[in-house]
Amino acid sequence: MSFAAFSQEWLPQVESTMQALLTAGPAYLQPFYGMMRYHLGWEDARGQPESAPQGKRIRPLLVLMSALAAGGEPDAVLPAAAAVELLHNFSLIHDDIEDASDTRRHRPCLWTWAGVPQAINTGDGMFTVARLAMHDLLDGAVPPERALWAMRVFDQTSLRLTEGQFLDMDFEKRRQVSLETYVQMISGKTAALLAASAQLGPIVVGAAEADVFYFRQFGYELGISFQIQDDILGIWGDAHLTGKSASTDLLTRKKTLPVLFALSQPGRQGDALRAIYAREQDPTPDDLPGIVRHLDALNARTYAEQAADEHLQRALAALDAVSAQNEGQALLREGAQRLAGRQT
Repeated sequence: MSFAAFSQEWLPQVESTMQALLTAGPAYLQPFYGMMRYHLGWEDARGQPESAPQGKRIRPLLVLMSALAAGGEPDAVLPAAAAVELLHNFSLIHDDIEDASDTRRHRPCLWTWAGVPQAINTGDGMFTVARLAMHDLLDGAVPPERALWAMRVFDQTSLRLTEGQFLDMDFEKRRQVSLETYVQMISGKTAALLAASAQLGPIVVGAAEADVFYFRQFGYELGISFQIQDDILGIWGDAHLTGKSASTDLLTRKKTLPVLFALSQPGRQGDALRAIYAREQDPTPDDLPGIVRHLDALNARTYAEQAADEHLQRALAALDAVSAQNEGQALLREGAQRLAGRQT
C-alpha cells in the first residue's frame, strides 16, 4: 500500500473520530464547538458545513503508521491519532494569537473574527477534548498499563509544547540566541509532538521497549527536519501554497535557523543584518527585501537545507534500527521523504 492509499483509507476515520468528539453538548454550546470545527476546516464562520483546507494531518498518520510498523492494527490507536491532531490544533489556535497571524490554511485565523478571548477559550477547550480522547483508550481492548503509559507521554508532550512556545516568543526579545538553544526550542515546539506521534502507536499496540525508543527517535529527528523546512518556507515559501504570509517570521524577528546562522556570520553582510535585528523597533515591510538579500548572500538557505537533510537521514537511520521491517516502516519512510520535499 502506498502512503497516499493509506491516507485515503484512514484519515476519514480520524476525521470521524474527531468530529464525534466535537459535536457533543447542548444546542446552546454548539457555537463553542463550532469555533473548533471552523479552525479544523469543517465549517465556515456562520457554522455552515464547509470543506476548507485542513492541514496535512501528519501527526495522526504517524500514530497510525507507527502502530502498523510495530505489528499492530491502526484502528486500535484511533483515539490517540485524534488526540494528537487536536493537541496540535489547540497549539495553532494559541500560536496564531501569540504571533498576530491573520491567516492559516488560506482562511482568516479564528481570533480575527471570534476575538482573542473566545479564541483562547476555544483553544483551551480543544486541549481538554484532546486529553479526553486519550482516556478513550481505557474503554477499548488496550491493557491499562499501556494506556496509562501513552497518556503520560501525551501529557509530557503537552508540557514540552508550551515550553517550546515560551522559548520561541522569548527569543524575539533576545539579542543573541545560540544554535544550540534554537534546537532546544524546536525540540519542544515541533519535534516533541512528532516524536510522541511516532511513539504512541507502538506503545498502545505493545511493541518492545527498545522499538518504542527507535520510533520515538524517528519522530524526533523528523520533527527537527520538519521545523527547519518550515523555517525555510517561512522566508522563501510561496504564500499562495503555504496559506500564510512569508514575511511574518521576519517582521516579528523570529529566531529561525536561517536567520541565526546568518547573524553568526562575520563580514559586511552579517554586520548589516545584525544592525537591523539590534534595533528597538521590529523590521518594517520596507526592510524585507534587504533582509532576504543578506540571508541569500550568506548562504543561509543552503545551510538550513543541509541541516534539514541531516536530521532526515538520522530519522531514517532510527527507523532502520527497529527490529522488524514491514509495510508500516515503508509507509513511514515514504512519508518522511514527502515531508522533506514539501512546499507547503
